[in-house]
Order: sequence, then structure tokens, then C-alpha cells
Amino acid sequence: MESKHWFYVGLAILTLLVIAALLAPLLAPHDPTRQNLDNDLRTYSMENPLGTDKLGRDILSRVLYGGRISLLVGATTVVISLAIGLAIGSLSGYFGGWADQLLMRLVDILMAFPGILLAIAFTAVFGPGLDHVILALCLIGWTSYARLVRGEILTLREREFVQAARALGCKPGRVIARHLLPNLLPPLLIQATFGLAAAIIAEGSLSFLGLGVEPPTPSWGSMLNDGRQFLLVAPNLTTYPGIAIMITVFGLNLVGDGLQDRLQARSR
Repeated sequence: MESKHWFYVGLAILTLLVIAALLAPLLAPHDPTRQNLDNDLRTYSMENPLGTDKLGRDILSRVLYGGRISLLVGATTVVISLAIGLAIGSLSGYFGGWADQLLMRLVDILMAFPGILLAIAFTAVFGPGLDHVILALCLIGWTSYARLVRGEILTLREREFVQAARALGCKPGRVIARHLLPNLLPPLLIQATFGLAAAIIAEGSLSFLGLGVEPPTPSWGSMLNDGRQFLLVAPNLTTYPGIAIMITVFGLNLVGDGLQDRLQARSR
């Protein structure tokens, strides 16, 4: 199958996931937090198509609502990180000098540490919660966007159309907004696609460690953690949230690879 076809496959997967997350209140057969201890650890039934967890909560409902958390955290993290990285990378790449050195050394320091460890340390200090997870992921997420924007601007600022805008007396803010940023959109879109996949995996990791969203709010990572002690007797507790994470990341990677191929074909 050609790469463009895989791109559409990934786009279809993401579209279905977003629709399922948005329509979770309509699609979920039960309240994802409602407990029924008389119906715990069921595998399959008409009432619970994917079974129930140790507290008798419906797994299908929790997977659907968990998708809302993962996509919300991923999208919010990407938007905030992109905005911060775009601002810092633009200033660093366009003006250069001591500001460039200072900002890039800060980026180097943050990138020298494993990102997930910084996120774990942040959430361990400030406590679990949706807002803390987003802040922790943004703390490490903006650096890749800043380096990308800086590198692109260092190349673009010497191009003829930028020199012409400067010669006409355009202020730096106008040059960046009108002439540089439009040329940054394709690589930033690709980076954002892969960043969304990384943010979803990171959120799942934090929730798996108990540092993500607080219970009883459903999350794919927390569902994996809850089900790992029942792997032998009820593997469905971990199978379905794991499949949900895998499909989401797979779709995002297909879209990112497709966008990258299109950008490279256009630049030839």
C-alpha cells in the first residue's frame, strides 16, 4: 500500500477515535464510575460487552471515557507546548545573540534529562491531577518545538523575501508573523502529530504509576495499572485499554509519516 493510502488509514482511525470520545456519553452503555461488586471481573456478557473490572465497572464505558482524557491531555499539551516553543524559537532564531545562547542553553538543560522522569518528579511534588499532568508534560514538551522553529528561522531569515521585507522597513514582529510563520506550519504540523502521540503515551505512563488523573476518573493508563494484578484471571482488564493506546498512537504515526512524505515531495 502506498504511503498516501496509509495516511488516509491513519486519518480514518483518528476520526473514529475522536468521534467515539466526543460521543462517549451516548455510546457508553453504563456510567464509567458506577460500581457493582456483585458483577466484578466478568469477561463478556450482553450487558457488559468487554467485561467488568474488579469493582464491577463496565470496561467498554471506561475505555470510551478514557479516550476523552487521553485526547484532551494530548491536544492541550501540544497546543500549549507549540505556543511556548514557537515564541521562544522565533525570538531565539530571529534575533540571535545572547538571547539565543541563553534560551538554547535552557533547552539543552531540559533535554539532557529524560522527559518522563521530569514529569514524574513534577507530579510527585505537586500531586496527581489532570491539570498537573498537563503542566508536567508542557514543561518538557516545548523544547522540541523551540529547537525546530529556531533551526527553520535560521535558514529562512537569510532568504530573499525576508531580506526584501526588512529592506521595506517591516518590523521584526511583522516579518515573523507574515513571512516566517507561514513557512513553519508544515514542519510544525508534523512535529505536533508525533508530539500528540508522545503526550498520550506519557499521560498513560503517569496514570499507570498513579500520578495521572485521580480515580474514579477513567484513564487508559490507570486501567492498565488496575488490571495488571488480574492478568491471569481477567486479561480483558488490560487488553482493551492497551489496544486503545496502540491504535491511537498507530494512527497518529501514520498521519505524521504521511504528512512528512508530502512535505518532502513538495520540497523536491
